[in-house]
Amino acid sequence: MKKISKALAVAAVAGAAAAYMPAASAVPVGLELVLLVDVSGSVDATEYGLQKTGYVNAFNSAAVQNAILGSQLGNIAVTYVEWSGNNQQSQQVGWTLIDSVASAQAFATAINGTTRAFSGLTAIQDAMMYGGSLAQANNGYEGLRFVLDVSGDGADNDTTDCNTGANAACGRDAALAAGVTTVNGLPILGEGGLLAYYTANVKSASGFVTPAANFGDFATAVENKLVKEIIGVPEPISLALFGVSLAGLGLARRRRMPV
Repeated sequence: MKKISKALAVAAVAGAAAAYMPAASAVPVGLELVLLVDVSGSVDATEYGLQKTGYVNAFNSAAVQNAILGSQLGNIAVTYVEWSGNNQQSQQVGWTLIDSVASAQAFATAINGTTRAFSGLTAIQDAMMYGGSLAQANNGYEGLRFVLDVSGDGADNDTTDCNTGANAACGRDAALAAGVTTVNGLPILGEGGLLAYYTANVKSASGFVTPAANFGDFATAVENKLVKEIIGVPEPISLALFGVSLAGLGLARRRRMPV
């Protein structure tokens, strides 16, 4: 009887791990990361340049490169998205595999080559919903985590999709329901109450907020934030055990939908 029970347990573990494993065509990565960057009208041309340069410098930095190479599976898939008002989101740099110093530098170069997509109102909720749609799409990668990295300098002022006044939480909740694992925030302070707003309405329960005092401090803040979320949760464990834990908790991440 003990042998039979043990055999069943082993089979259950193997089955759970197999259920987690990505499709043959998908590249396994430790993290799928969506950089959601505020380019609304409150961000002037100088501030926009500081913000973009912050991301360029971060992916050129040894700190971020070492975090990626030392993270679970030693790689990430990342995309750079600019957003403003409702229905204003642009995937400026598509999904990119970073698994080396050279590929991190190439991603930085690609960001540097973009031009500003928008300069409208501020719809954080719609940006996070867009991030949720990316979690549902087949991007060619399958990660252990799917994280939204939201940065911006103001609270929502374009809430048509949510109909909840100045509350972006519905967008965050929609993204989590779509399969996003975690939402982290980087508020660029200046507007009163923005840190509390991001803490209450943008970050998820498993996420965190890293504020920048101003646009001049953005580069340091974004580098620190990227390192933290790249090497963050879950702690490095075996792929099989990670799959078992997801299956056991009923938290297996989204099923991919066709693009």
